[in-house]
Amino acid sequence: MVARLAGQLGGGCVLVTGTNGKTTTSRVLASILREARQPLLHNREGSNLMRGIASALLSAAGPSGRIAGSERMLGLFETDEATLPAAARTLAPRAIAFTNLFRDQLDRYGEVDSVFEFWRRALAGTPASATLVLNADDPSVAELAEGWSGPVEWFGLDAPEFATTSGGAFDARWCRECGGTFEYDLRYFAHVGYWRCPGCGRARVERPAVVARQITLSVESSMFVVDGLGAVTMPLTGLYNVSNALAAIAMARVLGIEDGPIVRGLAGVEAAFGRQETVVVEGRKLRLMLVKNPAGANQVLQLLGALARSADSKPLHVAVLLNDRFADGQDVSWTWDVDFEPLAQSLGRVWVGGTRAPDMALRLKYAHWPAAAAVEESPATLLDAILRDTSAGDDVFVVPTYTALLDFRGELARRGAVGEFWVHE
Repeated sequence: MVARLAGQLGGGCVLVTGTNGKTTTSRVLASILREARQPLLHNREGSNLMRGIASALLSAAGPSGRIAGSERMLGLFETDEATLPAAARTLAPRAIAFTNLFRDQLDRYGEVDSVFEFWRRALAGTPASATLVLNADDPSVAELAEGWSGPVEWFGLDAPEFATTSGGAFDARWCRECGGTFEYDLRYFAHVGYWRCPGCGRARVERPAVVARQITLSVESSMFVVDGLGAVTMPLTGLYNVSNALAAIAMARVLGIEDGPIVRGLAGVEAAFGRQETVVVEGRKLRLMLVKNPAGANQVLQLLGALARSADSKPLHVAVLLNDRFADGQDVSWTWDVDFEPLAQSLGRVWVGGTRAPDMALRLKYAHWPAAAAVEESPATLLDAILRDTSAGDDVFVVPTYTALLDFRGELARRGAVGEFWVHE
């Protein structure tokens, strides 16, 4: 059914996958394509298994199974890491963007080597004419170019000012080619940076086609310079979102989009639900920042640390929500691989929620965070505590895992503060 419906799309299909950033990268690319007036079919809600791709296609089809206006339409599909082999085989994509490869949901995926093998299998079933859009800064993603006979478009960061020695655990320590240990000239987070293998000489591409430099981050936005585009502004912040934007820019260029729509699309992108989405409740700005694994959590915490160091900063109010349902990963030991400690001196009020709230409170105690003002499993009770302990005008950074985000945002929807995430605004 998916193959038959997608086969009507005259613009073909492109896929976006990776451990982190799929939804945001797809959102940025969709905004660019709309500015370019490219007819688009997109699984916007982020349902990225085959059933989500099927639902997006079915929603566009009429009773006869025909998709109106499909002659020029492009299919943009965010795709789950493990779903990629089936999606690539079924959709025969024009291009696939890979954002990164981190450890995630070990009880579902296994280690990163398992996901890498999913991707290798997907590429074996992908047309050789397809373009791979690859993150030059991630050695696991970069390795996908080995043995690929088709075109490759590289993207990466040039931001030595963001280099760190405490960017969390490595999820790619050894070279698959020779077994050598990667060395770094600079490292941004986890295993992402200017890497090289002293054993076989494999190294980061020197000059990716799409590079961001001169990056400035604020609580509301990011500004950076891209060759050919000049200085651009995007209403999303964080080094990780700059990398996501580069993936979208690289894909847009593969699709032949001109610079003007790219710049306007970046400026006009709207946050996906829970990904730096801001919800105002009784005058407080709740800034929702989804985390799913150690690498993603460390990136969010690095962003909060950077915001805390800004000239006009105040102590940060932070709520951390931890669930252990299937979609979160039922093993929560990953929280001990997250670098909570560096943020401890920058905090004001702290709250803890979710089905594993006591476990999270214990982790934060050992990270020397201030004692939580509330430790609550109920989203409603937690939200009441946040409103009780803050004043109108305060910013509160809410850092939830996936189903904890759904629970908390559902409570916000029940109170009329936000619409349901599947409603098109």
